[in-house]
Amino acid sequence: MALHRKGVSFMLYEEFGEYSAAGAGIGFAPNGLQSLDLIEPRFRALYEDVAVGNKREDAQWVFFEGLLLEEGLGQGEEWYGNSSWGHPNFTRKSAHRKALLEIMTSFIPAESVKFNKRLTDIEQQQDKVTLTFADGEIAHASVLAGADGITSMVREHVLKPFYPEQVAPVYADAYYYRAIIPMAEAVEIMGDLTDVAKFYFGKGRSAVTYRISRGEEFNFLLCVADEQGWKSANEVTRKVTHEEMMSDFEGHGVDKRFLQLLAKANPIRWGFFHHLHTSTYVNGRVALLGDSAHASLPFQAAGAAQGIEDALILSNLLATITSAPDESAALQQHIQAALYTYDAIRRPRAQRQLEQAAEVARMISFSDPETGSDMSKILPKLQQGRFDWLWFHDMEAEVRDALSKMQEVLNASKFIGSTTVGLKQA
Repeated sequence: MALHRKGVSFMLYEEFGEYSAAGAGIGFAPNGLQSLDLIEPRFRALYEDVAVGNKREDAQWVFFEGLLLEEGLGQGEEWYGNSSWGHPNFTRKSAHRKALLEIMTSFIPAESVKFNKRLTDIEQQQDKVTLTFADGEIAHASVLAGADGITSMVREHVLKPFYPEQVAPVYADAYYYRAIIPMAEAVEIMGDLTDVAKFYFGKGRSAVTYRISRGEEFNFLLCVADEQGWKSANEVTRKVTHEEMMSDFEGHGVDKRFLQLLAKANPIRWGFFHHLHTSTYVNGRVALLGDSAHASLPFQAAGAAQGIEDALILSNLLATITSAPDESAALQQHIQAALYTYDAIRRPRAQRQLEQAAEVARMISFSDPETGSDMSKILPKLQQGRFDWLWFHDMEAEVRDALSKMQEVLNASKFIGSTTVGLKQA
């Protein structure tokens, strides 16, 4: 979206035969929405039309409300009724991923996309990147920007030469079941607990619920701490029987309403994986974006927005290259300065988010060594300005800082490489 609006020539290579959305609900906090406003001003109105917030008017500011997964949900606890966190300047909104994808792709010209393109090889030369695809096509680009997900081939290209131990995603010792069901079915089971987005905390078992699809559907995750380890090599999902799925929650003191929800899910275990350590997002003329760079656990609902921030910063830096001198050496210098700056600006912030999301994951399952199962310690930690640095970061100023830093790098002739969307060879 950003490259097209800025007039930067590109080709998007999509592995599948059509655009497809993995997952269910998705939303953007203020930082993500500001980034999208800067990328494509027409996006916001379309997003607002398909997104939905909490049902109660007095809870629009609530990011999540915390309760317990056990019988009674913690109603007898002192904190009950005062367990929400958010911000007065935050309005919670979530949409269905499919609807969001349809909006975003409407801004991408069809002639700039090739489907059924599975990347099999990346080779860097001094003046270009050569891409080889499974169907035999060979393409050349000035820059390769890889947004190819948590099991990214481009990530391997970027990191394997220097940090091979950082290539593979790390299992977070937990998995989950998920489903989207009609709101009428959810209300029949959960009543007004469906009105506001919730975390349900518990020892080794937890849940996340919220509204999507203009309030017509209910999205939930039921999470399990795993002491056995993930046994499905190179896969992030595992098919189990319905009985195995139900046994993960039956007999664990879980409120029976969650067992009713679970019975509506497909018996597929989704492993929680993330990229805890990434020492660079770039290598030569190749860069990583989104989950390929910083796959995160979902417990801050912030991973997608970090990918949008990546796109905003990188597109602005790459747009400056179109005015660079045509000489090969000068163009190479501009590209490496842009990618070095992208890594320097984006990686510290994205990695901080991912580390904090991992901490929230430990808290929701009562496995954090500092807070344990003590909600009087967990809730204040979530409530006291924890997300201000993330949500209210000035992305317009971040763009200015990135452009200024890139110019400083060029002036000092200091640049480092490392970095998949394929920008057509200049």
